[in-house]
Amino acid sequence: MTSGTHLALTLTLTGGSAADARAVVHTLEPVFGSPDTLPGDDGATVYTATFGSDTSNGDGGDGGGGGDKPSAGAKLSTSVTVTLQGSPEAVRQADETLSAAFKVHEEGAASGDQEQERELRLEP
Repeated sequence: MTSGTHLALTLTLTGGSAADARAVVHTLEPVFGSPDTLPGDDGATVYTATFGSDTSNGDGGDGGGGGDKPSAGAKLSTSVTVTLQGSPEAVRQADETLSAAFKVHEEGAASGDQEQERELRLEP
C-alpha cells in the first residue's frame, strides 16, 4: 500500500458480547488504525466500529498499519457474525486479517461500483 492511502471500513458485529466485539476490533487495528470508538455497551445486540473516517485526528488514522501481524491471541466467547463494509481493498484486507486470527466462514457478499459488503461468521 502506498503512503497516504486511506482505507475506510465499517464493521458491524452481532451474536456476541462487547468483549467479543472489542477482540475483533483490536485484531483489525494493526491494519486500519484505531476506530472512531470502541464497542462498549455489554447490553447491546449489535456493535459497530468505523475505521479511517477521520485522518486528521493524529491517532493512527492513516488507514495503514506498519505491517504488524494480527493478534493471534484474539479469543471469542461464541460465534459472531461480522459485516464488513467499505472499499473493495479495505474489505479484502479486513477479511484476510480476520481469517489469519479466527476461523472464518463467508456467509455472503455484495459489490457496488465504489463499495463492497461482506458478511463473515467468526468461530471461537
